[in-house]
Amino acid sequence: MSNALPTIAVLISGSGSNLQALIDATGSGQLKAKIVLVGSNRKNAYGLERAAKAGIPTRTWSLKQYKDAGKTRVDFDIDVARTIQEEYKPDLVVLAGFMHILSPEFLSFFPRCNVMNLHPALPGQFDGAHAIERAYEAFGKGQISHTGVMVHKVIADVDRGEVILQRQVPIEKSDSLADLEERIHSVEHQIIVEGAQKFLDELLSNK
Repeated sequence: MSNALPTIAVLISGSGSNLQALIDATGSGQLKAKIVLVGSNRKNAYGLERAAKAGIPTRTWSLKQYKDAGKTRVDFDIDVARTIQEEYKPDLVVLAGFMHILSPEFLSFFPRCNVMNLHPALPGQFDGAHAIERAYEAFGKGQISHTGVMVHKVIADVDRGEVILQRQVPIEKSDSLADLEERIHSVEHQIIVEGAQKFLDELLSNK
C-alpha cells in the first residue's frame, strides 16, 4: 500500500490568492496532499509566479491561440483536460478563480467527477460572474441580509454541482464593496482548503 500523498491540480486565471492558501496548507500539513500542477488560461496570471516560487510545475493554455488557428473552444477544453489527466493524473482538480466555463467535453475526461470549484455565493444565489458585486447590490436594495461562499463539485451547469461545504458571510450596512470583498476572500481561503480535504477524503474512500 502506497503512502504517497494524494495529488491536486489547480486551475487559475488571476492573482492566485486562493492558490496560495492551498500551497500554504499543503506546506503546513493542514491539507494532506501534493499540488502537482498549476495551470492557467492567462500567461500573465500572478498565481503562476506563486506556483513557481513553491516549486510547482505550471502550464498555460491560450484560448485565443486556438481560435486564431481555426480551432474551437471544445478543442481547447479537450486538450487542456487530456494534458491534465494523462500527464499528471491528479486525484482532485481544483478551480481556484479559473475564469473559463468547462464544457461537458472537458468534464468527460474526469469520470470520477473529481473537479471542485470555489464560488463566492451560496447555493442557488448569484451563479456565474460578478457574484460579490451582485450580492452587494442586492443587499443595498434590501433583498438579502447576508451572502456566502461555497465549494462544490463541478457539473456542466455553472455553479450548480453538489455542494461540498458552504459558509455564510455577513454584510454590514457600513460595508463598501471592498470591505465585503475582503471578508469574502478571507472565508474563501479557509473553505477552499477545508473543501479540498473533505472532497479528497471522499474520493479516496471510494477509490
